[in-house]
Amino acid sequence: MLVKRFKYPDEILELDYDPTFAVRGLHYDVEKGLLVKLDSFLQLQLGSVYRGRTKVPEEEVLKLYHNRLLPIAYVEGPNNTYRHNTNSKMVQLADLFSVPEMCLLCNVIEYFEGNRIDYNPEIVFHDIKTAMGSCHPVMHATVMKDTEKYIEKNPKLVQYFEKLQNSGKKLFLVTNSPFSFVNCGMTWLVGAQWREFFDVVIVQARKPKFFTDESRPIRLYDAKTHSHLWDRVFKLEKGKIYYEGSVRQLQELKGWRGHSVLYFGDHPYSDLADVTLKHGWRTGAIISELAHEIKTLNRVDFKKSANWLQMLTQLIEDTQDNESEAAQQCLRDWMEERDQLRNKTKNVFNEQFGSVFRTYHNPTYFSRRLFRFADIYTSDITNLLKFSTSHTFYPRRGVMPHEYASHFI
Repeated sequence: MLVKRFKYPDEILELDYDPTFAVRGLHYDVEKGLLVKLDSFLQLQLGSVYRGRTKVPEEEVLKLYHNRLLPIAYVEGPNNTYRHNTNSKMVQLADLFSVPEMCLLCNVIEYFEGNRIDYNPEIVFHDIKTAMGSCHPVMHATVMKDTEKYIEKNPKLVQYFEKLQNSGKKLFLVTNSPFSFVNCGMTWLVGAQWREFFDVVIVQARKPKFFTDESRPIRLYDAKTHSHLWDRVFKLEKGKIYYEGSVRQLQELKGWRGHSVLYFGDHPYSDLADVTLKHGWRTGAIISELAHEIKTLNRVDFKKSANWLQMLTQLIEDTQDNESEAAQQCLRDWMEERDQLRNKTKNVFNEQFGSVFRTYHNPTYFSRRLFRFADIYTSDITNLLKFSTSHTFYPRRGVMPHEYASHFI
């Protein structure tokens, strides 16, 4: 698309996609052309700033930004809530397409840098964003042609739907994808009668507009003629396919409101933010990266490194006020070892950017927003098979800094 539509050099067709390069939730600085990782306090994670595929030295990063802590207006723009503001200098890449998008973006910039081709970082970003968006129909056609190759079947999915249905739960599906793609995928995953599980099916919903628009009417979709009917929709019936509409109409026609609804999505912002902030729905995020993160957290070598890092940090904290030469030499050695351990525990998740959920120890900006908009999160919807449909997940009591020495801990 970049070569054909935007006349980029043919050589970029030879650039390889590296699925291990980036992680979800990074920010692209459209002004400076850098891919960066921020923590929940808007601090840059030094050592994880890239121009193309090349790591930018810490000295240059600090020279460019003057500080590790970025102003909120630089990141989010003025008066922004949770969506990208065109006045901000940064764009967060947080959906499932963001990892290949970031890899393509960095590959192209690396090519331009290596071949001394002048470019505008913001123009390159918007060209790639547009190219990625225009690839969706191509992706749909490719997956539909060879569904078994591209969609991994989950044997527990039908069992979970049946459990919900037998418990008297009402299920609904709201997706941005066209019916042909949804029908193909769901038939492979659940079976030809997949629509029997859902009380309402809405396709091409155009989220997040589905959650924000007030006047966009729900239309009936005719699967036989592949057309959208012009009849006024007075009720939402099981077995029928609907098109576009808004969450306001869904709530009015079905009476599903507030905490009686638990809505799952794979994008913490465009899927979940509006329904929890404006409509009071309960929300669940499907974060596929959790499987890799939890597997890594449970590795023996990671646990050993993480525990020793904690103990070493405590030793440094307890000894740092001792001004003797012996103590100061120990501190220097411990600080060097701590730095090595911090990088080791970071790189085990992803060599360039570390964990999706943490910088070195702070939660990432992605985590901050995930925790704000999702009541629960999991790697797979069928993980909930382990719980009854009336199960309550109670919040954990977090430990504040002043509580560490408390006798309650």
